[in-house]
Amino acid sequence: MEGEVSLDSVYQAVQALYHHPDPQGKERASAWLGEFQKSMFSWQISDQLLRLQRDIESCYFAAQTMKMKIQYSFYELPPEMHSSLRDSLLAHLENLKDLSQAIVTQLALAVADLAIQMTSWKSCVQMLIEKYGNNESALPFLLEILTVLPEEVHSRSLRIGTNRRTEVIEDLAYHASLVIGLLTAYMERCSHDEKLVIKVFRCLMSWINLGILHTDHIANSQLLMAIFQVLSSHQTSSNLHEVASDCVCAALYAVEGLQQSLCLALQLQEGVMALEEAYHNAVACEDMDKALNYCRIFTELAETLLEMVIRSPGQGLGDLKTLNLILNCVGHEQYEVAEITFNFWYRLAETLHKLKDPSVNQIFRPYFQRLTQSLTFHSQMDPDHEGVLDEADDFFEFRLRVSDLLKDVIVLIGASEFFLRLYSMLKEGSPAWEETEAVLFIMTALVKNLNPEKELRLGDVVQAVINLPDNTHPAVQHSGVQLLGELGEYINSNVQYLEPVLNFLTRRLKQKELANAAANSIQSICAMSSDPMTRHFEGLLQVASSLDALPVSHESSIGLLRGISLVLARMPSEKIEETFQRLCSMQVTALKKLLTSDMTNGISADPAVWLDRLAAIFRHTNATVVEGRPHPFQKVIQELWPVISETLYRHQADNRMAERCCRCLRFAIRCVGKGSALLIQPLVSQMVTVYQSHQHSCFLYLGSILVDEYGSEESCTQGLLEMMQAFCGPTFHLLEQPRGFQNHPDTVDDLFRLATRFIQRSPVVLIQSPVMSLIIRCALAAMTLNHRDANSSVMKFLQDLVHVATINEHKEDFELRKNLVHRFLGESGALLVAQLVQACCFYLVPSMLGNVADVMWELRIFDRKLGCFLCCWCQTFCQWLEDALKGLPKELSAGAITATEEQVTEFHQQVMCAEDAAMIGWSLMEFSGFYR
Repeated sequence: MEGEVSLDSVYQAVQALYHHPDPQGKERASAWLGEFQKSMFSWQISDQLLRLQRDIESCYFAAQTMKMKIQYSFYELPPEMHSSLRDSLLAHLENLKDLSQAIVTQLALAVADLAIQMTSWKSCVQMLIEKYGNNESALPFLLEILTVLPEEVHSRSLRIGTNRRTEVIEDLAYHASLVIGLLTAYMERCSHDEKLVIKVFRCLMSWINLGILHTDHIANSQLLMAIFQVLSSHQTSSNLHEVASDCVCAALYAVEGLQQSLCLALQLQEGVMALEEAYHNAVACEDMDKALNYCRIFTELAETLLEMVIRSPGQGLGDLKTLNLILNCVGHEQYEVAEITFNFWYRLAETLHKLKDPSVNQIFRPYFQRLTQSLTFHSQMDPDHEGVLDEADDFFEFRLRVSDLLKDVIVLIGASEFFLRLYSMLKEGSPAWEETEAVLFIMTALVKNLNPEKELRLGDVVQAVINLPDNTHPAVQHSGVQLLGELGEYINSNVQYLEPVLNFLTRRLKQKELANAAANSIQSICAMSSDPMTRHFEGLLQVASSLDALPVSHESSIGLLRGISLVLARMPSEKIEETFQRLCSMQVTALKKLLTSDMTNGISADPAVWLDRLAAIFRHTNATVVEGRPHPFQKVIQELWPVISETLYRHQADNRMAERCCRCLRFAIRCVGKGSALLIQPLVSQMVTVYQSHQHSCFLYLGSILVDEYGSEESCTQGLLEMMQAFCGPTFHLLEQPRGFQNHPDTVDDLFRLATRFIQRSPVVLIQSPVMSLIIRCALAAMTLNHRDANSSVMKFLQDLVHVATINEHKEDFELRKNLVHRFLGESGALLVAQLVQACCFYLVPSMLGNVADVMWELRIFDRKLGCFLCCWCQTFCQWLEDALKGLPKELSAGAITATEEQVTEFHQQVMCAEDAAMIGWSLMEFSGFYR
C-alpha cells in the first residue's frame, strides 16, 4: 500500500464493508482493508480505532487486525515497543470488555500471541493474575486470556521454534497451580453465575489439553467435584452440560498414561460410573443433547481404560461395567448416539486381533454380540420410507460405518454363527420390509468372511433374492442386489446360480433406483467369476451397447466396462481381438459422430464420456501375448488413434478434454506396450504442437509414460529428448511468471515426473543434453514449493539423479554416469544442500520431510562411494551440510533462540551417522521444529 493512510479512510472502508448496498462495493472495501492490514500503518491506526470506540464494527476490525499483525508481522515492531503494545492491549481490554465478546476474544488472542513471542515478558500468567485476579469486573477477559493462552502455544501461525515453545510451556507449567487456585476460588464465589462457570470450565479444559497440569492437582481439586455435580443435575442447561462434558473428556484423554495418573483415573472412573442414572434420565426426558454428551464421556472412559479392560477384565480400572455403559448408549433409539462409540469398538477389536488369545476373546464375545444386535436394529430404515436411501443422507453414511465396523468385529463373534442368526430372522415369521432390508444389508458386510463351501444356507439366500417379486420394496431389492455382488466368490464355485443371477441383475439395470447397484454387482461378479462369465460375454456386450439407454451413472457405466474388460481378457486367444474390436468400436463410433455431426441421436454429447469408457477398456483388458507375435490389440488401437487425435485437436484449448484424451492414450499405450511404437511419432508431434499454445500439464505426464515405455530403446531416445526439450521452453516460461510455481503445481509435478522417467531410462542422454542445466535450476527453485505431489516429484528427480551414479557398477556406462553426476554436484551441490535445509526449516510441512531425507541419504551414499576413488571428494556432503546450517538464523525477530550451537552440531552428527533415510527423516523433523 503506497502513501500514508488516514484513520478516516480506514473507518469509511470498514463502514463500506458492513453497510455498502452494492456487493461489489463490499468486495472493493474488503480488498482495500486486506492490503491495509499488511501495511505498517495498520499498527497505529488499529490502536486509534480501539481508543475511539466509534462502533462495534470498527473496534472488531481493529482488534482482529491487531491479532493478525502480532501473529504474522510481529517482526515489524522493534523490541523496545513490545511493552507499550502489551500495556495498550490490556488497556483496550479493560475499556472494551462490555462492548462485545467477539472483540474481547480477538484482543485476548492478541495478548496471548504477544506473551508467547515476547521473550522479555516473564511470568505473564502471574502478572495477569496479580493485576486482575481480584478485580471482579475483569474476570471475563482475564479468563478469556487464560483460556486462549494454552491453546495458542501450538498455533501454526506463530513461528517461534521449539526452544521458545518449550520455554513458554515450562513457564505455564510452573504457574499452573496459580490458575487452578484462581479457578477454584471463582467457582466458590460465583457458582450461581452460569456464564462465569462456563468460562471457568473452558479455561480448565484448555490447561488440561496442553498437558502441563499435574494430574494429582486435578484429582484433588474441588473443580472436578463441581464438574460431576453439574453433570449429575437434571436442571443443568445444555450449554453448561456440554462444556462440563468436554472438560471430563479432556481429563480422560489426559490420563491415558494410567500409571502416572492413577489417582485421577480412579476419580474419573468413579465419577463417570455414577452418571449412569443421569444418562437414563436424559433418555427418559428425550434430551438428545445430554444423551450425546454422556455417550461421549462413557466412550472416552472406555478408550482411556481399554488396556486395563483387556489386561484385567472385571477388576479395578478394568471394570467391565464400562462396556455396559457404552452398550446402553449403543441401544439408544437414535443412531447418532450409537455412532459415537464406534471408534472404541474399532480399537477393542484391533487390540484383540493382535493379542490372538481365544480365552480373552471369549470374555468379550457377549459384548460384541449385543453390539451386532443393536447395529442390526439401527440399520433399519423408517417403515414409511419410500424408495432407496439417498447417498447424501446422513443415515446412508451411518450405515457405511456400520458395515465397516462389522467387518472388523465379525471374526471375534464368528461369521458363520452370526449369519445363521440373521438367516433365521428372515425365515421365522413374516418380518416387515425394513427388517428384511436391514438383514440383507448386514449380510452384505459379512458374506466375504464366510466359507462358500461350508455355508449351505448361502444358496437359499441367493435363491430368495433372485425370486423377489417385482413389487417388493425398492430398498429390499437394492440391498439384495448389493448382496449378490458380494457373493461373487460363492457364485464362482456354484456356477448354476450364475445365469439366474445375471438375469435378475440385468433386469434391475432398467430400473432407475436399482440400476447403479445392479451395475456395480455385475462388475463385482465379473471380477470374481471372470472365467465362467466368458460364456455370457454376448450378453455383456449387449449391456455395453445399451449403456446410454440405461439409467446408470457415468461412474457405474465405467465400472461395468471394467468388469466386462476383465472377462474379455479371459476369452480364448482366437476370439479376443475380435471381441476387443467390437467393444471399442461402440465408443469410437460415438466419438466419430460427435466429430462429424451436431446431431447426437440420443448419445452423450460429451466426448469425455466416450474417452473415459475407452480408457476403462484399455486399462482393464490385459491380454496374454504369444512370444514372437504382435499384441492382439495393436491393430485395433492403431485404428482408433486418428479419432482420438482429431478429438484432441478439436478440443485442444479445453484442459478437461485434453486430460481425458491423454488419460485414454496413457492406458492404450500401457495396454499394448511396445506394440504402440507406430503411434509415437504422430503422438509426440501433436502433443508438442498443442503444448506451444496450451500448456496442459497432462501432456508432460503422457510424455513420461512414453519415456517409461520407450526410453530404453536407442532408436527412440533422441526423439523423446527432443520432445522433452520442446516441452521445457513453454514450461519454464510459465513457471517464471510471478508465483508461477505456486499457481501451477501440477505442471511442476508432471515436469519432474517426466524428468525422473528419463533419469531412470536414459540418464546419460538427459544429463548430457543442453536442457539439463535448466531443469536443475528449476528443481532448485521448486524445492521450497509446499505442495505435496509437486515437491515429491522434484525430490524424487534429485534422488534418482544422484542414485544413477551409485548403481549398476558393472555396466559399461557406469564411469560416465558417475562423472556426469560428479560434475553436476561440483557445480550445484552446495546450493542443493542449502536449499534442502531451507525448505525443511521454513517452507515444507513435517510430513513432507521424508522426501528430503531420501535426497540427503543418496548424497551421503554417493559421497561415501566417490570418496573411495577421490580423496579430495571425501566428506564433501558433510561440509555442504555444515555450511548450510551456518546460514540459518540464530534467533527469530522477537529475540527467541532458534537452534543452539549444540543442537545444530547434534543434528549434523545425526545426519552423518544415520543408518538409513528414515533416521535422517526423523532428525529433520525434530530439527526443523526449532524454526517453526
